[in-house]
Amino acid sequence: MIDETDSRLLAAVQANAQITAQDLGDLLNLSASQAARRRARLEADGLITGYTARLSPAKLGLTVQAFVQVQMAAHSPEAAKGFLRLIATLPEVTACWTLTGEADYLLRVWCADLPALNTLIHHRLLPNPAVARVQSQIVMDQPKPDAGLPV
Repeated sequence: MIDETDSRLLAAVQANAQITAQDLGDLLNLSASQAARRRARLEADGLITGYTARLSPAKLGLTVQAFVQVQMAAHSPEAAKGFLRLIATLPEVTACWTLTGEADYLLRVWCADLPALNTLIHHRLLPNPAVARVQSQIVMDQPKPDAGLPV
């Protein structure tokens, strides 16, 4: 169970993973050592699972973000394992979800340009024997950036 101070700590760490124990303590009205111990406990309890850096896709030459829905041809465990092995080899795929409904998987992909997205779909995804259908939606704009969890 987490208390209000833990919730505030989690929100602060989501906003800035590099926040110092001193700054965290100041924000939470705790000493730096108390704040550090709380953060360590939340890490040990698995509420904080890691820290990442947000990179600029544009500065890395990634100008096309798309969501790709994949419908499987077969729903056997072997087909799913083979498809997921493929996905693991594709750096353009930055997230993958299994879904209910018509599509079996939803992929978030980042590509340098439309030809690169076309290559990913037509030369990597569709040739997989487990894949029956692929449908993509190209992101035009992202008015709300990826946010942390509501804590």
